[in-house]
Amino acid sequence: MPELSLEAKGQWRPMAAADLPDVLAVADCVHPAVPEDGLIFEERLRLYPAGCLAFSTGEDILGYAVSHPWRAYDPPALNTRLGNLPPQPETYYIHDVALLPELRGTGAAALVVALLLARARKEAFPSASLVAVNGSSGFWERHGFRNVASQKVVNAALARKLRGYDDAAAFMVRQF
Repeated sequence: MPELSLEAKGQWRPMAAADLPDVLAVADCVHPAVPEDGLIFEERLRLYPAGCLAFSTGEDILGYAVSHPWRAYDPPALNTRLGNLPPQPETYYIHDVALLPELRGTGAAALVVALLLARARKEAFPSASLVAVNGSSGFWERHGFRNVASQKVVNAALARKLRGYDDAAAFMVRQF
């Protein structure tokens, strides 16, 4: 049976507060080893709704993306509330992109990355950054991100934060 097109599966749209239970269910499925509390998602949506997207079939949420302006080379620690966004953000931070298995391979991830990067460029950020987990570094490299550990910019504080994710966690940056 041929794969359904992305449009037939659903579409990316702005995330709403009513989506949060389904977003958390996707997070629990995709990231069981790096769980985050619902308050983290609520806060990110409240602080920067323009950076929060849900992939919806109209009935179900099959994926989500959470992003926001932040400080360069200082990703938020896992499962930690931000309080506020920095007054002088230096990077567009992609907190998470998660897709249920049935959505993988459809182009949905590439599409949302393009949407997030377009937002970052529109807002004139010099870079986008993220912590790659679950062996996803190769995916992010295909979208122009580079692991900065090889550039020796990873300091002790950043190394501690990365240990809070998984053994393969990598802090990655894409310059514009």
